[in-house]
Amino acid sequence: MRTVWRYIRPYLRRISLQMLIKISGTVIELFLPAMLSVIIDEYARKPGGERGVWLMGGAMVLAALLAWLGNCIANRMSTSITREITRTLRRDLFSRITALSAAQQDRLTDASLISRLTSDTYNVHNMIDRMQRLGVRAPMLLVGGIIVSLVMEPVLTLVLIATLPLLAGTVIWSSKKGVPLFTWVQEGQDLLVRKVQENMTGARVIRALSRTRYEQEDFAAVNSDLAARQRKADLTMARVSPLTGFILNASLALVVLVGAYRVQAGVIGPGKIISFLSFVTIILNALLMVTRIFVMYSKGSASAKRIEQVLLTQPELLPAEAAGREEPYHIAFEHVTFSYNKGHNNVEDLDFALLPGQTLGVIGPTGSGKSTLLSLLMRQYDADSGQIRIDGRDIRSLSPEELHSRLGVVFQYDFLMADTIRENIRFGRALSEKAILEAVECAQAGFIHEKEGGLEAELNVRGHNLSGGQQQRVLICRALAGDPRILLLDDCSSALDFRTDRELRHALRERHGQATTVIVAQRVSSVMAADLILVMDKGRIIGKGTHGQLLTTCPMYRELCQLQLGGEAA
Repeated sequence: MRTVWRYIRPYLRRISLQMLIKISGTVIELFLPAMLSVIIDEYARKPGGERGVWLMGGAMVLAALLAWLGNCIANRMSTSITREITRTLRRDLFSRITALSAAQQDRLTDASLISRLTSDTYNVHNMIDRMQRLGVRAPMLLVGGIIVSLVMEPVLTLVLIATLPLLAGTVIWSSKKGVPLFTWVQEGQDLLVRKVQENMTGARVIRALSRTRYEQEDFAAVNSDLAARQRKADLTMARVSPLTGFILNASLALVVLVGAYRVQAGVIGPGKIISFLSFVTIILNALLMVTRIFVMYSKGSASAKRIEQVLLTQPELLPAEAAGREEPYHIAFEHVTFSYNKGHNNVEDLDFALLPGQTLGVIGPTGSGKSTLLSLLMRQYDADSGQIRIDGRDIRSLSPEELHSRLGVVFQYDFLMADTIRENIRFGRALSEKAILEAVECAQAGFIHEKEGGLEAELNVRGHNLSGGQQQRVLICRALAGDPRILLLDDCSSALDFRTDRELRHALRERHGQATTVIVAQRVSSVMAADLILVMDKGRIIGKGTHGQLLTTCPMYRELCQLQLGGEAA
């Protein structure tokens, strides 16, 4: 909550003004029952009191209008203030999420981060808004109603006050129960978001393997678990309303009973008892509002703690001081070992070096560590041991901006935005028209010019109005347009036919020969022309050399060549 308070602090002046208006409207509202008592006891029962009735009635109408206007203005101000606070909170939360390392994101999980950025900020938004609206109005009506009724009729007020300890105990109990329960509910929502995310991503595979019913049952189980959590939390908090209602209605019945005896005894007039019952109704509604505030506070507080956990998480991959060295290599891995779970090593003893402009091919079976090698080179993770150097400098000494400005990356399953092809290639960078057109030509993406609108043609979300090969070529355009010094291609030509793949590799050598290129591929034909080829298996390099050298020294590579190229292996 301290972190959320930091976002509220800049708006304290506006909140104070909003509260002042809210208090003024509430105070005016408290005068209405007293005015009614005067009309009944002072004017309605006296001959010729019609003028007083009309005057006091007009004053009541004016007071009601002023109270309504004050509440409307205050509520609009509350909405505006809360919207700005939530916008700033979401922006900073998103910025912190994007600054987290891949390891930190793995620990928090994508589903949980999505939930914190959406539903948790929504709960905090509601909490801040309701605290401004009801957090002032409810206590004012409660305390003001008790004070005015105490002045008006002390005996009846004491009957009402006697029930307040029971109500206070109920509210305190509900708040202590609520925060852990709603935290538990949000964790269940994280699981649901994760399941939906998995199903949406793998929808085609699920249908292809006839696993739809299984996934429906699995989703139903997760959904039922969330519903059970929500039900338990809601039922626990729902006990508050009937309990407070019973206590308040019981006190109201006692007030009516005692008031009837006092009216019969002539101690008080009927106007005063009617006015007092109006105050009892106000106090009753105020207490119900207080219980709703505590329910909202329980949800908002639980969500605020989850948001605070992310905002207080410090980025791990900060630039470190490290001395550079003079060496001819552009990229060098020096006995690098890394493990995702810090148990079993996912890659071990990676050792190789590339001169500027050289091409590295990485090939091997699924799960051999090829993509992990790229993740370490992009510093999504830090190596557990060993050193990665770029231009003689430890990669940990480079700032994120300095490192990423050197890289052009194409993943096998990257994303395309629902925007024009031009903006998908530009990707928010200040690129010239010439650079974009040259990238289109180099990536063998001539189909773009054949589309209606050319570069201005609109793409669907994730580029679903393009074929797989066209999607990959647009992604390659995006990487090449920035003229990167280091080009990382992670199986990005898997959907291309062999002819287009060959022409792409030829164009890369002709136009981006000065860039050091790392190609991760399943096809031998994609890496056989590389200056250095790594054959990986189970996280280790089992073969290293050129195509010709590996044919004689690496049995796995030779087998891959025979399976894919047949007689052309040599």
